Amino acid sequence: MLSSLLITLFALSSTAVQGALNGTCSVNGTPGVCVKTAACSADGVPPTSNAAPRSGANPAAAANGATGVHPASSQKDSDSSDNTPSPRACPAPPANKASIDFIKGFEKFADSPYFDTGHKPTVGYGHLCTRDGCTELGIKFPMTVKQGEDLLQKDLGVSRGCITTDTTDRVRLNANQYGALVSWGFNVGCGNVKKSTLLARLNKGEDPNKVAASELPKFNRDSTGAVVAGLTRRRAGEVKLFQTPSNDGALPVMC
Repeated sequence: MLSSLLITLFALSSTAVQGALNGTCSVNGTPGVCVKTAACSADGVPPTSNAAPRSGANPAAAANGATGVHPASSQKDSDSSDNTPSPRACPAPPANKASIDFIKGFEKFADSPYFDTGHKPTVGYGHLCTRDGCTELGIKFPMTVKQGEDLLQKDLGVSRGCITTDTTDRVRLNANQYGALVSWGFNVGCGNVKKSTLLARLNKGEDPNKVAASELPKFNRDSTGAVVAGLTRRRAGEVKLFQTPSNDGALPVMC
């Protein structure tokens, strides 16, 4: 009689344990599924001490066993629960016509290579070449305006990308504000954009118009530290463009 009772209790216990292992649980508040290792994994995959998180997984969450789920605190930088992509995962928006015209007005058009003030080979609308004579472009000079415009659009893709990528999704910019920053980024380079106080202040949530008015004018010096009148004019123009109202939104971009 006692042995039968013990067998019955053991069977019930095994069923309960198995149900617990296959049931839902959580890791630091993140829902998951318990697996045979008796460790809770966010997607039912048992964690291992030497496994790297899959593409898209949050490293901190992976360290806690959540190998495929982002904690809520980091979901704005990853896939959200409604499958809406992060703004920074989307392609950078194009610069509007006002911004393109502004950039072209300052860069001017050169149909043949020349050396800029930094003695760098340049052609078209401010395109910096990697070789003297810009031979890497494979273009017969003098180039056409259309070739120059196509090259400008390609070059602007770099600055559009870093403005979009390096701003958080709390930064709200209209088309003119975004275009002014694209012009600035095209002129000073993405490295300077990324480490700028301007970007840091925008990402903290400060008023964009105030940030642009106080930060953009600082970028008016050449590599020797000397103030350049042309750069002073350009920064003033970018501030004016930035503060020109527009009903067209640019950032954050959703796709």
